[in-house]
Amino acid sequence: QVQLVESGGGLVQAGGSLRLSCAPSGRTFRMYNMGWFRRAPGKEREFVAAINWSGGSTLYTDSVKGRFTISSINAENTVYLQMNSLKPDDTAVYYCAAGRDRFSSRWNEYNYWGQGTQVTVSS
Repeated sequence: QVQLVESGGGLVQAGGSLRLSCAPSGRTFRMYNMGWFRRAPGKEREFVAAINWSGGSTLYTDSVKGRFTISSINAENTVYLQMNSLKPDDTAVYYCAAGRDRFSSRWNEYNYWGQGTQVTVSS
């Protein structure tokens, strides 16, 4: 079964940092665009960041620009989300996703999803 497996979530104080990782299980995702999305309690799924298959282009939602960095190591087939200066509003379940078609911030452009990892930022 094809899976994306996220790790690195946890509890951190406001202003702290976490690094999320996403690795495939069951297949590789070379030539796929990779994205991070999040869902906070009572809210809709929200785009956070994406990196295209070559690693040459990135997208970020405005609220995380300058604080979060998405990167990939193709040789490891792993995608990272470095999150700095975390705020309580960043509290959510973070999901990794992979898509083969258009490089986009739209969730429906992504075909494979992980189970999510919880990030909790205390004030």
